[in-house]
Amino acid sequence: MSAPVVEVTDAPQSAATPAGATLREGAFGPARCLACRECGAEVELGPQYACPECFGPLEVAYEFGTVTREEIEAGPRNIWRYKSLLPVPTDIESSPNTEPGFTRLLKADNLAAELGLSSLWVKDDSTNPTNSFKDRVVACALSAAREFGSTVFACPSTGNLANAVAAAGARAGMKTVVFIPSNLEKPKQVNSAVYTDSLVAVDGNYDDVNRLASEIAGEEDGWAFVNVNVRPYYAEGSKTLGYEIAEQLGWRLPDQIVIPVASGSQLTKVDKAFRELIALGLVEDKEYRVFGAQATGCSPVSVAYKAGTDVVRPVKPDTIAKSLAIGNPADAVYVLDVCKRTNGAVEDVTDDEIREGILLLARNEGIFTETAGGTTTAVLKKLVETGQLDTELETVIINTGMGLKTLDAVADRVGPAATIEPTYAAFSATGI
Repeated sequence: MSAPVVEVTDAPQSAATPAGATLREGAFGPARCLACRECGAEVELGPQYACPECFGPLEVAYEFGTVTREEIEAGPRNIWRYKSLLPVPTDIESSPNTEPGFTRLLKADNLAAELGLSSLWVKDDSTNPTNSFKDRVVACALSAAREFGSTVFACPSTGNLANAVAAAGARAGMKTVVFIPSNLEKPKQVNSAVYTDSLVAVDGNYDDVNRLASEIAGEEDGWAFVNVNVRPYYAEGSKTLGYEIAEQLGWRLPDQIVIPVASGSQLTKVDKAFRELIALGLVEDKEYRVFGAQATGCSPVSVAYKAGTDVVRPVKPDTIAKSLAIGNPADAVYVLDVCKRTNGAVEDVTDDEIREGILLLARNEGIFTETAGGTTTAVLKKLVETGQLDTELETVIINTGMGLKTLDAVADRVGPAATIEPTYAAFSATGI
């Protein structure tokens, strides 16, 4: 039986502010309020994402208590070991969830030698429950949706998020509806449809899908769109990548880190995590450099960085890296801020370079990454070749997803080296 997909071409034309709900005490842990990233205005915690004063984006602001390494290390081997740093309740483990996180940090000596780096690590998030880092952010969004009394758990997605939302909603016993571009890779469609019968394919790119989701969020009561009306809570889940990297390095920060850029939220939240760890005294204060990785076919942030401007012009995506194909990234200007402040950069690579990046990581480290990871690996190589990255400094790259989701990217570049008769003579003749 084929995966259930509903084709949608038309969208509602009006929007409204989603309704809130009474919050229980401690529902968001150390979170104090939502604060505007532009004007600094503060609003009460709720299902809001735009500042009522200037319409800038809201993010979670905290009042942390004392947090110790020992307390964190005694926690579960998933993201809830960092619950004292997240907008989630102290009893978060009692609610059914997919328990993502604490994925492996691998010493990549082979790839380091290939590229001429002295020290390289790969943070491999392909081992999360639905094989991408999106399980982290969705777990935080699900917690917020529960607290707001939402009845539908939903998202617009380039694929990995749809997988994570559908699985998390099923685990939580919530109705899930996920929206994707209709040209999304088939494996990602199937990976969502196995968890939900409400996979909606939209004729358009991700930005079209996102606009539709925003309209639905305004029209439908009780819908929690993870990256729309509960986006401030959802985005905080990416901080756990930064926390884990520091803890797994022995409670220290790397010198350099290369992070793929789609909306840009992951990069900004990893930086936020590093700054929080420093402020709390959990790691030594030090300088670190943050680099962003984009596909040339969807590289508005890279283009702006290279032009030396803060104006990021939207583009129409045209790349095999569909999980990075967001032509109007919500956090673009903040990515530029982070990369400039840390003396990093934003770089992009072609589709052919992305394919080579996938093979480079697989054949040197045994990690089969999707196109986003191929982008990150290829950008790492380009940063070394162009002298933008210091080869003597300890470097981390993030692999955000599993290569089985984007098989078509390399399917025509790999296969049997030979097809032979079942004889030793035939094998010997191959020269293998």
